[in-house]
Amino acid sequence: MLRRINIEQYLYDFGSLPVVDVRSPGEYEKGHIPNAVNIPIFSDEERAMVGTAYKQVSRERAIEIGMEFVQPKLQGFVNDARRVAPDKTLVVHCWRGGMRSQSFAQHLVDNGFERVYVIEKGYKAYRTQVLNGFNNDAQLVVIGGFTGSAKTELIKHIKDTSDQQVIDLERLANHRGSAFGGIDQGPQPTTEQFENNLFWEWKDLDLDQPIWIEDESRAVGTNVIPQALFENMRRCRLYFLDIPREERARHLVKDYGGVNKEALKASIMRISSRLGGLNTQRALHHLEQGEMYDVAMMMLVYYDKYYSKGVAKRDPEMVTSIPLKTANPIENSIEIKKILSDFLLRL
Repeated sequence: MLRRINIEQYLYDFGSLPVVDVRSPGEYEKGHIPNAVNIPIFSDEERAMVGTAYKQVSRERAIEIGMEFVQPKLQGFVNDARRVAPDKTLVVHCWRGGMRSQSFAQHLVDNGFERVYVIEKGYKAYRTQVLNGFNNDAQLVVIGGFTGSAKTELIKHIKDTSDQQVIDLERLANHRGSAFGGIDQGPQPTTEQFENNLFWEWKDLDLDQPIWIEDESRAVGTNVIPQALFENMRRCRLYFLDIPREERARHLVKDYGGVNKEALKASIMRISSRLGGLNTQRALHHLEQGEMYDVAMMMLVYYDKYYSKGVAKRDPEMVTSIPLKTANPIENSIEIKKILSDFLLRL
């Protein structure tokens, strides 16, 4: 059976099924539906040749060239799809739900697949959902604080130990949000993929109930937070974790103390123009001597000033400072949930 479904049906009725993206590898790498497996009908080079023939010659010639590329791969498509969906039920899409996904799906049905669903308007429909998906206001619990406040760890602990809704932007971006934030994190997704992954989690949240989220700049490394969500974060109350700088420096040493010195040096040099020449040289000297606490304290002087400028742009009536003695996320989560208990119960 071959059936066409719209994007809403896929997201809320068929989202648990295996999904195959038949676009080229380059299209897939730029951005794809989370959990989708790429079984490309054309390589990037083949797709370019088909597209050129379509534009410069005719649709018919483009189809002929496409068939020449596809014919030797037909059995491979079936084999790959069986590995993805052993029970022979899956979802297929291409860019706009056109010839590529329709032909691929029909080929699977002709070769014994029991149920194949094609997403109408394809990946483009998913991107429309993503781009419009953050327009509604949400009840955000925005957790802020100077660098080293263990905000990400606190958010994670709340998610792991309660039924609270949490969005972890730094996990989704694979970046800790500073010049040092990419160390030991591996490559970031494209901004398009970051948006896709973020929406995949966002779509299942109850926007009328609290959603815990960390205060961030618009850019998290190279990824950019969708404008509507970022504006929502700025409208909501900021709960500022006011932790002594010395405690935060100790927390940073714990996080970064074992990191390769060359990576830390590169990160210091990345902000050298803002640190100033003398401070940069002092920081590098402390680093070379293994005086990690002193390095952390110097970096915090800079980052505290930078973050303070951002907080100053907010309505001061919408900033609640929470004095805390430690950067320990477990202890702080208990304290913060006590402070916010009335707010959480009202929603």
